[in-house]
Amino acid sequence: MATLLLSAAGAAVGGMVGGSVAGLSAVAIGRFVGGVLGNAIDQRIMGPGSRTIETGRIDRYRITGTGEGRPIARLFAKQRIGGHVIWATEFAETVTTSGGGKGRPSGPTVQAFSYSVSLAIGLCEGEISGVTRVWADGEEIALQDLNMRIYTGNETQLPDPKIEAVEGMNAVPAYRGLAYVVFEDLALERFGNRVPQFSFEVSRPSPRAQDGAAFEPSFGTRAVALIPGSGEYALATEPVYVQQDVATQRAVNMNAPSGLTDFATSMATLEQELPNCDAVSLVVSWFGNDLRCGQCEVRPKVEAVDIETSLAWEVAGVARADAQQVPREDGRPLYGGTPADASVIQAIRHLRELGKEVMFYPFILMDQVAGNGLPDPWSDADNQPVLPWRGRITLSQAPGRPGSPDQTVSAAGEVADFFGSAQASDFSVADDSVTYSGPDEWRYRRFILHQAALCAAAGGVESFCIGSEMRSLTWIRGALDEFVAVTQLIDLAADVRAILGPEVKIGYAADWSEYFGCHPQDGSGDLWFHLDALWADANIDFVGIDNYMPLSDWRDGADHADAGWGSIYDLDYLMSNVE
Repeated sequence: MATLLLSAAGAAVGGMVGGSVAGLSAVAIGRFVGGVLGNAIDQRIMGPGSRTIETGRIDRYRITGTGEGRPIARLFAKQRIGGHVIWATEFAETVTTSGGGKGRPSGPTVQAFSYSVSLAIGLCEGEISGVTRVWADGEEIALQDLNMRIYTGNETQLPDPKIEAVEGMNAVPAYRGLAYVVFEDLALERFGNRVPQFSFEVSRPSPRAQDGAAFEPSFGTRAVALIPGSGEYALATEPVYVQQDVATQRAVNMNAPSGLTDFATSMATLEQELPNCDAVSLVVSWFGNDLRCGQCEVRPKVEAVDIETSLAWEVAGVARADAQQVPREDGRPLYGGTPADASVIQAIRHLRELGKEVMFYPFILMDQVAGNGLPDPWSDADNQPVLPWRGRITLSQAPGRPGSPDQTVSAAGEVADFFGSAQASDFSVADDSVTYSGPDEWRYRRFILHQAALCAAAGGVESFCIGSEMRSLTWIRGALDEFVAVTQLIDLAADVRAILGPEVKIGYAADWSEYFGCHPQDGSGDLWFHLDALWADANIDFVGIDNYMPLSDWRDGADHADAGWGSIYDLDYLMSNVE
């Protein structure tokens, strides 16, 4: 105290004297001299190092309030909502002492005060599937940073153990029918030593009555497809960092405040939002570079070759420095790169740990850009279309065009070039890797058999697609009208079976326009059910159809064909399209 008083007195005396010495004002000199004298007096009176400085102490505890009779929210689907505090403890004060000491003067003792509280916040009526995100004072917080328990509001939930520990056994309601969360020992320092305003992203399925019973949450969705199937580390369950400079790293697969990788975050959300989903189609893409099947290579590619990552990118034995890049536009890649083999194995294992059945779905992305200089087999154009559909892969000239080799021996040769000559015996499988020793080529068989070997390295999958939507390829006929690509797919299925074993379900996902047969546009009126031999093969376990049915064909204005329905939201209109 003397230090403060004499510092102020010295400053006042200096101000009356005025002037300066060596550039210092008389006020500053007076404050300094007074402070020195005051500190000496303090030391004599209170002893060395005996001063105590308190930080972070509050004199009043404030908590987010609630009111009796306030309405309880009802919601469906997913919404961001607040809540009502339904229970809270008194705050707990923790004092941490530092500084001070014995013997020689060692400065003041510092007492730092921190506070925590436990509280329960009611969210909404009815059973929810989960809380996916939390905000405090508008700032999103990672769920793993909160000691938060979620009660979904079912009719069998039990009282919270923390509330019972405070209030006593048999003295606590279970709040059945009310979804709520409990924060246990919530540290308040980061919120200015007060309980922040919380809001929550809550998911609740639509209710469904079952045999006259109470409404229960239910989702009909039993399986999903994970797309787009590209991104070098999009499937990784471990954080991956890119080295930006000598001292800086950046996470490339952690873009949510959950603290988990993007894949793990997505799977956690899937668990909450679609509780009945028990199967996942895992899509993994390589890249095709030509619509002419005999010229088309299918290979893995990267987004950039000159970066360094904590998990090295490697696919099919190719390292990043030796891989081709996906095409770029304005300096940015048009696609994410092929998922690293290690990330694919991680994804399969993670899905199976969650109890999901995995259908592995190899996917071809075509990467032709404008001005590619590749003759178009479907027209006289000097360039193939930009980023075309893989279903357009065909002969050097498409069937029906002048000079097409369809229905000749040459057609079979071009298709054989597309599939290549890799065999199941060319792949060696270890617990975490696949080794290839076959011919140096990037053709379709190597692509598919490598994916099958990856699945085996990961511990297996429930089902596997040997291809999808290669409509124009499966329509190609040889000299005796045999469908040569279908024969190749049958042989490929046998090799996939050799790698994955008898328990795995194997199939091919035909496009909806491919499934119903081959209709040659040659005036013959022929109809060939060309895939029947594939569906009937002993190694094929299911008929797959990729079908994209629109629920509406609504257009702007009032003169289109569906305008008579009055509105795109008319339920009968949407149901008629499903039919």
